[in-house]
Amino acid sequence: MRIRLRLDGRHARRWHARLIEHLARRPDTVVEVEAGPGPDTWPANADLLFRLEALIHGLPADGPAAHLDAPARSRWPSPGTEAPDRIIDLCGDVPDDGPVPVWRVLYDGQGGEAALLASLLAGRAPIAELVEGNRLRCSGRLGTEIRGVALTMFEDALVRTATMIRATLDGRAPILAADAPDPAPLRLRMPDLGRRAVRLLGGAIVRRLYHLCYCAPHWRVGWRRLHGPDLVALGRHPESGWRELADDGRRFYADPFPIEHRGEPWLFVEEYVHSVGKALISAVRFSPEGPVGVPVPVLETGSHLSYPFVFAREGSVWMVPESCAAGTIDLYRALAFPGGWAKEATLISGIAASDATLLEHGGRWWMFATVRGSDAADPLGNGSFSDTLHLWSAPDFRGPWTPHPANPVLIDIAAARPAGRIVKRGNDLIRPVQDCTRGYGHALALARIERLDDEAFTQHVETRIEAGPAWPGTRLHTLNAAAGYEFIDGSARAPRFRRPHRP
Repeated sequence: MRIRLRLDGRHARRWHARLIEHLARRPDTVVEVEAGPGPDTWPANADLLFRLEALIHGLPADGPAAHLDAPARSRWPSPGTEAPDRIIDLCGDVPDDGPVPVWRVLYDGQGGEAALLASLLAGRAPIAELVEGNRLRCSGRLGTEIRGVALTMFEDALVRTATMIRATLDGRAPILAADAPDPAPLRLRMPDLGRRAVRLLGGAIVRRLYHLCYCAPHWRVGWRRLHGPDLVALGRHPESGWRELADDGRRFYADPFPIEHRGEPWLFVEEYVHSVGKALISAVRFSPEGPVGVPVPVLETGSHLSYPFVFAREGSVWMVPESCAAGTIDLYRALAFPGGWAKEATLISGIAASDATLLEHGGRWWMFATVRGSDAADPLGNGSFSDTLHLWSAPDFRGPWTPHPANPVLIDIAAARPAGRIVKRGNDLIRPVQDCTRGYGHALALARIERLDDEAFTQHVETRIEAGPAWPGTRLHTLNAAAGYEFIDGSARAPRFRRPHRP
């Protein structure tokens, strides 16, 4: 296959080079690059804005959006006399009425990177599409965990654009649900650089002062006894409200996973100690009045641990904690519950996967996780932790685990990342998911799985729940229930200078 990549040579970037290198390594593929002048829509002060943000936030200067010099561009293979089999248009200026099929990359319906930047600066989570004429080949809702920094948002979106191109060429491109919004096109309006610089500097000072006064981020766990319908049935916060799992301000608790063991409810959480900057897994027993004491550490490794997915099978309690920093998905077994955890197996290796969630369904085991890159050293870059859903299946929870042939099955910052156990209600499977369109863990959504088999995965988001009067704060990102209790978590403020105490 001969692929011609059409891009604007005046704004050749590092992500273009990575994409070209990746395409050139595909079997039986010849890549050529047409790097002429595209539509002159990129604002002159956008790159100044990026440099200013990189300076203020300490961002690397060689990221996906970094410009390439002339010698680097000169090494790209130029178009030959032979017609390509396909043109991938990154500028939006190639006519699609010619004899060669054209795949055009669109952001909120418009071509070119300026359209992507316009959408991001307008506060949107842009819908990216790969279209061939009137046919939609691939689509995804792009996003990032860090809102407010244009460079980070832009680079994460570029990386995921490369993911979409690769997936489409592999014949396994995901497409958003038909009810996804159809955003109106935007005209790029770059803010005045001077005013933007003042806001950036002011924002950096405010954030610095905030971090001097508060431990951030700081999460908290909410719990309640279940005497009626749960959050899945209600689709909203309960009127009775939530009680809070207290912390001492020097640490926070998040990612609550309850389990019943020998007739008693136990809660496993991520415990993050601010002075250490790394998390471990802790557990606490619950009585009818609430937690008995405070969570105590039960599992710690050399890397950050969170999202302690615990379940009982074959007379034992098992855990699959998130160990994204280690590049693995590992299985542990409790030898002396609630502690004594021994590593039984590495289920998946060489991957930056977040919030692995297991489900037994249809005679097989399924595993859901968002993946930052296709592997630990993805040549196309990494991008967001939260927008790209991968699946695996296995005959047994210990494996061997097989990647779904349609991976990634979903690219959607609003509904990809797991947010707790999948709940069975009659014939329905309800999947709690994180809506990160306005930042990491901003809201919780409940998605009904419509199809889950070896050929495809689809889901439909039915409910979205945010923090509010019943759960003060700005974030809500985990939901779990067991043993007559229900748990959520969200953000909190923890002053650095209050007198520390253990509750």
